[in-house]
Amino acid sequence: MTVDANDNLALRGRQGLLVMIDGKRQPMTGAELADYLRALPADQLKSIELITSPPAKYDAQGSAGIIDIKLKKDQRVGTNGSGNISYGRGQFGRFSTSASGNHRQPGLNLFASTTYTRRSNFGMRNTFRRFYETRDGQPVLVSTADQRNNQTGSDHFLIWRAGADVDLSKNTILGGVVTGFAVPNPRPGGSSNNVSYFYDGAGQLTDYYTAQGTGQGYNPNITANLNLKHVFANAKAGKPELTADLDYARYYTHRLQSLTTFYELSGRPETLLNGDQTGELIIQAAKADYTRTLSANTTMEAGVKASRVFSDNDLLFLNTVEGVTTVDQGRSNRFRYDELISAAYLNLSHKMGALNLQAGLRGEQTHATGQQVVAADNFRRDYYQLFPTASVKYTAGPAHEWTAALSRRINRPSYRQLNPFRFVIDPTTSGSGNPNLRPETSYNLELSHTFKQKFTTALSYSLTTDPITDVAQPENATSTLSRYVNLDRQHYTSLTLTAPLTPAKWWTVYNNAVFFYIHYQGELAGTALNRGQGAFNLSSNSTFTFGKGWGAELSGNYYSRQRVGFFVFQDYGQVNLGVQKALWDRKATLRLAANDIFLTTPLRAQSNYNNYQEDLYLRRDTRVATLSLSWRLGNDKLTSTNRRSGAEDEKRRAQ
Repeated sequence: MTVDANDNLALRGRQGLLVMIDGKRQPMTGAELADYLRALPADQLKSIELITSPPAKYDAQGSAGIIDIKLKKDQRVGTNGSGNISYGRGQFGRFSTSASGNHRQPGLNLFASTTYTRRSNFGMRNTFRRFYETRDGQPVLVSTADQRNNQTGSDHFLIWRAGADVDLSKNTILGGVVTGFAVPNPRPGGSSNNVSYFYDGAGQLTDYYTAQGTGQGYNPNITANLNLKHVFANAKAGKPELTADLDYARYYTHRLQSLTTFYELSGRPETLLNGDQTGELIIQAAKADYTRTLSANTTMEAGVKASRVFSDNDLLFLNTVEGVTTVDQGRSNRFRYDELISAAYLNLSHKMGALNLQAGLRGEQTHATGQQVVAADNFRRDYYQLFPTASVKYTAGPAHEWTAALSRRINRPSYRQLNPFRFVIDPTTSGSGNPNLRPETSYNLELSHTFKQKFTTALSYSLTTDPITDVAQPENATSTLSRYVNLDRQHYTSLTLTAPLTPAKWWTVYNNAVFFYIHYQGELAGTALNRGQGAFNLSSNSTFTFGKGWGAELSGNYYSRQRVGFFVFQDYGQVNLGVQKALWDRKATLRLAANDIFLTTPLRAQSNYNNYQEDLYLRRDTRVATLSLSWRLGNDKLTSTNRRSGAEDEKRRAQ
């Protein structure tokens, strides 16, 4: 899994990845997921599962697959706890501390955790732009722009989680969990400095300006889940199992932005742009799943789900020039979005000797409306689609396992992608959502082979209609706009190799290689796109276990040059190193880790149109050394049973 320069998540080089935590869909961009994993103490993380061919019980959302992050539940009896404290230093410092507690007794489990993080950061964004005109059938350079933007900021947040599991009877479990994201005062903020130079086609300086910006963000949220699991006592009926979930989530956003521009050559007066954006996203969902064993070799799964999402965003921009303030009608707007999805599925699995067969069908009805109050640009979408899934697994003895999987999936635009509001970087650079985005649908085929339950080879192909991709396109003769658009088609082929090795008793290494080819077809800004490019991603992670509680970890990643729509990203990579020592009879661990040791993750990209070219350089505070101490308290005795709580439900997310 990778995160590109625009915070897009990709699995095996392909975008459209769904993020889940404990089976619940989460509102996370690539950067937010990376921040969450960095803040999450290692002792609270159980596993990270990548599902490339999800069965019908999962939402059809996520054309590239699903990443499901599993959090630990302390299985020790009695009252137990753990803690963690860490400090990291890159260009700036960052601090994090966490604590978790658990009380388990027969019929009852109570748990809670909290994590507080405070950090400072910086970003560097440099662009070089070339604008062309067509004269006598040939492109002629008319102007260039050299723009350099530096950003610094700080933020702090508190993540908390509390819940309980109660045995109502020996066959029924009721569970609930509440999770919150709080931002204490003072609110996080940042500042930016921009210098932009403009030249004519002959290379003569025509103008330049400096811009200073400030920003402040506030985005608390809360989610709640109530779940029920019941196993029917009638064994003759195939031990049917019923699970049900109710979910509620509220995400609130308040952002303030100010940008002052000083025009140095043109004689234009100083301008002040102020932006005030508020947004609210409410999610409600209900889900029920029924599982029944029809025979010794056949299992049936069926379920229904309904989710309702409402989003309301209000943005006001004010321009102040020579003491006169006016509303910026081109940037101000109010956008409301309402979505209702109803779904039902049926899935059958059957074991026949060395064969395992699985087939499922999921139907989803989507009703969505969007309303721009100021622009009076509304839309309404109603569609029903079927999403079949099928897989065949053949086990040819203990050494070989073959699998073939076929599915149809959908990737609906996220709420942030649909939101038409603008984020201004400088007077000629901004980002915006696109309310005209359509869902992308894909057919996916995967063939895989596993040797000795260790070495895996997978060959995948997908055909995507209306693929959603991020672009930086010319808006006028001097300005550019970053947003998401639909292309026509995308062809994707990949070969994945996985090889875990144990060179020595004290050394284990996990190697992964993905070779892929993506071909894009579409048209934007008068430029036809019909291009593809091969690429590859390599990763290796080594774990060393020494005596007397010492251990170490070394990992490296490399991503070759690759195309994403109109963007072509240059190669990059990173090397990470960590050492640790167990203390206090292995009840505590001291760790020292260094990420991106050689500072090789700055991203370079190019975007080309018939009348516009852009070179992009993006760097963040990625080279960081972190020292952490974690410990646990309580009883080391485990419970006699390891039951799981509730159903696996997904929460509609706002990427």
